[in-house]
Amino acid sequence: MNHNQKIGKLGEDLACKYLQEKGYEILDRNIKTSFKEIDIVARIKEKIVFIEVKTRTNLKFGGADEAINHKKIKNLKKAIKMYFFQTKLYTDNFRLDLVAIDIEPNKNITNIKHYKDLF
Repeated sequence: MNHNQKIGKLGEDLACKYLQEKGYEILDRNIKTSFKEIDIVARIKEKIVFIEVKTRTNLKFGGADEAINHKKIKNLKKAIKMYFFQTKLYTDNFRLDLVAIDIEPNKNITNIKHYKDLF
């Protein structure tokens, strides 16, 4: 596992902990589709939530919340459709969220933001 993969996994672990503290049930992680990997699938109340996690260790290229763009959201929409097809789970009660985490090189969290309902 290279450095970026380790940071990504750390970010996903931190995001899961954060979401669980907010009452989310983690259903699945790292779902690979032909379009994009879905980082986290969770449930809050009756809503299925697909979560993209972005983690940054420095602000040289902007914060973690600046790492998502229209193309990535479009690919995530396709990945969500594929997930529903593969799991035979059909619901209109879902959304796509972003959890953006900025951490220091020593792994201390400097910022965590949860953006709900990206589309």
